[in-house]
Amino acid sequence: MERSLTVPARFTELAHIAEFIAQAGREAGLDERTLFHVQMAVDEACSNIIEHAYGGESDERIRLSWHCEGEKFVVTIQDWGEPFDPSAVPVPRLDVPLEEVPVGGLGLYIMRKLMDEVTFHFDEVEGNILRMVKRCPR
Repeated sequence: MERSLTVPARFTELAHIAEFIAQAGREAGLDERTLFHVQMAVDEACSNIIEHAYGGESDERIRLSWHCEGEKFVVTIQDWGEPFDPSAVPVPRLDVPLEEVPVGGLGLYIMRKLMDEVTFHFDEVEGNILRMVKRCPR
């Protein structure tokens, strides 16, 4: 079973997205810590879509869906903004004082640390597709 939500690319929708993911996590039986990690990763991804893929808030769409594959909780986020190439994002320097870390650039790092799998795919028709997986043994 898969559930989905489509929202406009607006920062005010992040609360709606967080509630959608919270409900999904409860349905899937995620513990609070695991659910928090998923919510943080999804929030970061959607914020980046609004800011970078769409260049700011717009009425363009962000589509989220989730399903379980055995012991995997899978979230897919789709947008039709600028293509995203994760290999173009430099690895953040974490060996410097926090005040020297440039603003931005940590989103992908955070998503990869919080989730077990993070993959990106771009298709001319389907747009940017981000698939994030969190293992959740029952």
